Amino acid sequence: MRDKRFVAAHRGGQLSKEHHHLLIAWAYACVTHVLPLLEKSEIDDRLSNALKSAKAWEQDKISVGEARNSSLEAIAVANENSNPVSIAVARSIGHAVATAHMADHSLRAAEYALKAVKLSGKSVETERKWQDKQLPPDIKDLVLSARHEKPDKKNN
Repeated sequence: MRDKRFVAAHRGGQLSKEHHHLLIAWAYACVTHVLPLLEKSEIDDRLSNALKSAKAWEQDKISVGEARNSSLEAIAVANENSNPVSIAVARSIGHAVATAHMADHSLRAAEYALKAVKLSGKSVETERKWQDKQLPPDIKDLVLSARHEKPDKKNN
C-alpha cells in the first residue's frame, strides 16, 4: 500500500507540486551521486535521457507521461544488464524519473543507490548520511519518517 502522504494534491492527496518537485530533485541527486560507480561505457543513452527527463519534469518542461516512458527505458537497461552494480544504478535512475508519476518512487531511487553502493563494497552508512544531508528542509521529515516506517531490508 502506498504512503498517502506521497499522493499529489491534484490526485486528492496531501503532496504539493513544490514538494513533489523537491522529491524528484532529491532522487536525482541520490542517483547522480552514484553514477561514478558505472564505467563511462555503461552509461546507455536511455539512462542519460532518463536523467534529463527527471530534470525536465522538475522544471515543468515535459509531461508525466514522457517522464514515465523514460523511466521504463531506464528499467529496460537494468533488465538487460548482468552487472549487479549497473542494475542497481539503472533501477535507481528509473525510480528517480518515475517520481514524476508517483512521488514515493523517490524513496526507491535512494534505496537502489544505496544498494549500488553496497554492491560496490563502499559504505552504505556514509552514503545514507550523504543522502539525508541533501534533503531540503521542506521534505526532510516526510522522507525520514517514511524511511523509518518501512525498514530498508535490502541494504542493511
